[in-house]
Amino acid sequence: MADSTPATSEVLVVGAGPTGLMLANILGGYGHSVTVLEARDTLIDYPRGVGLDDESLRTIQSIGLVEQVRPHTTPQHIMRLVNGRGKSIIINNPQTDEFGWERKHGFIQPEVDRELFNGLSRFDNVNVHFGHEVLDVEETADSVTAIARSTDASGNAVETRFEAQYLVGCEGGKSPTRKRLGVSFEGESPSTRWLVVDVNNDPLGTPNVFLGADPERPYVSIGLPHAVRRWEFMLHDDETEEQATDPEFVNQMLAAHVPDPSTLNYIRRRVFTHHARVAGSFRKGRQIIAGDAAHLMPVWMGQGWNSGMRDATNLGWKLATILSGQASDKLLDTFTEERRDHAKAMVDLSLTMGKVIKITNPLVVIARDTASSVLNLFPSVKSYFADMRFKPMPRYVKGVLADPSTKASGTANGKLTSKLIPFTTANTTVSPVGVQFIQPKVRTDELGTVLLDEAVGKWWTLLVWGNDPVDVLPARTLAKLEELGARLVAVVPETQYAWAKRDMHEDTLVLSDTTGRLKKWFDDRPTPMLLIRPDRFVAGACLNQDGPQTIDAVLAALDFQGAPRTAAVVSPATAN
Repeated sequence: MADSTPATSEVLVVGAGPTGLMLANILGGYGHSVTVLEARDTLIDYPRGVGLDDESLRTIQSIGLVEQVRPHTTPQHIMRLVNGRGKSIIINNPQTDEFGWERKHGFIQPEVDRELFNGLSRFDNVNVHFGHEVLDVEETADSVTAIARSTDASGNAVETRFEAQYLVGCEGGKSPTRKRLGVSFEGESPSTRWLVVDVNNDPLGTPNVFLGADPERPYVSIGLPHAVRRWEFMLHDDETEEQATDPEFVNQMLAAHVPDPSTLNYIRRRVFTHHARVAGSFRKGRQIIAGDAAHLMPVWMGQGWNSGMRDATNLGWKLATILSGQASDKLLDTFTEERRDHAKAMVDLSLTMGKVIKITNPLVVIARDTASSVLNLFPSVKSYFADMRFKPMPRYVKGVLADPSTKASGTANGKLTSKLIPFTTANTTVSPVGVQFIQPKVRTDELGTVLLDEAVGKWWTLLVWGNDPVDVLPARTLAKLEELGARLVAVVPETQYAWAKRDMHEDTLVLSDTTGRLKKWFDDRPTPMLLIRPDRFVAGACLNQDGPQTIDAVLAALDFQGAPRTAAVVSPATAN
């Protein structure tokens, strides 16, 4: 039986995994209608991802679900890479909280995914349909329609049409959406297989992560929230999947880790193979892919779940911009431009880490362990690993950006090249454009002390150090920022807060730099004016006199159409 009258919404999300659920939350928060179609009857209820980073938690903060998610996390999740004798080769314990949260967390993915799902109940314009498998998609110049199969109460198959302006496939590595688009999925699937064992009532009780680079059998041991423990063991070529999941075999694997494996409360025992692949493009026409549908990576850096969050964060505000009429859908081309290179960098890093762990040649193992011992004697090298500086942070060089030196639109060099004295005397020549802005705490009389994003809201922000934006920008530029819906923000030292509140324009949000961390950021960089995107990446950075040209360049990269957003999104009262 087929229903010929399509159900309509602005965006169709295929797949109720973490990326799809996050994207639906972001779009719902911006007031847009979303339909989520999930082939399964329920959310997946067994553990998968185990690492949640500070960027993802900042995104969760932006949709108002931090308090719901935090109980399912272990902050400051330390990782130790140990050799076959149990000696630490590398300790990864980053102390930074530049984005407002601890750099690394252990987490229980099913519980966090469920909180993302529960969060959708806040939005009348977001609907989730379980048990709906998308069979085909029809696309026209103006819309996209998914034909989905479900089963009615009598067990009969029903086909339903769902129409929208855009479809986003978030169905995982075997994504039918990606296959329909016909884009490449380049990379490799290493032949090494791993046995994953999850148990309740953690028999060890030690927190954090141990990566065992043991040439006899590499392993992973991870302490997780809610008293869950995960082990992963590399399988030898002659060990079958049936053998590996046999209880006796699993008990043998755990004999060196647990006093009595036979008493464990198992959640699952499963064999899997790592994949390292990235799609050639994340968009074709009105169909887009995100999360594992766009990139698959080995587990070693715990970045699969987090990369999906980055995709949703990048894509969500862009779809909202297009749907509100502020930009054409050429903006969607920047999704691939901005996200693909970083996703590939994380895939490559994860592969490299896996190769370090999986070494079994005795001579190579000795060389690795010796080199690690020597390098650990140098503080700068130890800090490099401890602070996780080897992890490539997202830096966009093409997309919705303006170069701070040349004012070129759509591109941003990683270095500042201006010959003006403020640039040549700066403490750093690294450009802040294309990277995520920091999130320290700030203070206002009305809000008290809060994280920066809580104060400025979730749309565009024009942030200026020590000056009122209204006083340093011409009326024509201020009018464009108003059309964009940008919040005008002045940041001052605590000592100047009373003066700024009294003398600055009433539409300017004045923030006190109560910790001094914002002053330190601006001390080091000759860019006291920032245009910050909804995903908290810096789109433009400049001296105050260069503000109009820089803002125009960013708007050109955005393909800004000048249409005002809905009051529900622009209003400062609802933007926080």
